[in-house]
Amino acid sequence: MAFIIKPLVTEKMTKITDKQPNRYGFIVRPEANKLQIKSEVESQYNVTVEDVNTMRYAGKRSARYTKAGLVKGQKIAFKKAIVTLKEGDTIDFYSNI
Repeated sequence: MAFIIKPLVTEKMTKITDKQPNRYGFIVRPEANKLQIKSEVESQYNVTVEDVNTMRYAGKRSARYTKAGLVKGQKIAFKKAIVTLKEGDTIDFYSNI
């Protein structure tokens, strides 16, 4: 089962990767644990994972005013994993493009 949904390439994650070049972020399934994330990253990208940190984000409510009136909605909840690789290992997210 695929636990990694997509790599996280945002401005904030890029700053973290610039400071510590062996850290990468991923959006993962909420039911995935650290061991499953570690094994999937190692098999998918052929690297050695030293550490996995996970964070859960709650879905936030949002509302905006339009011509039709007040439109309410909710952003999705997700789980983020920051993976620390062994010194010297790198992941190139743009090689498949």
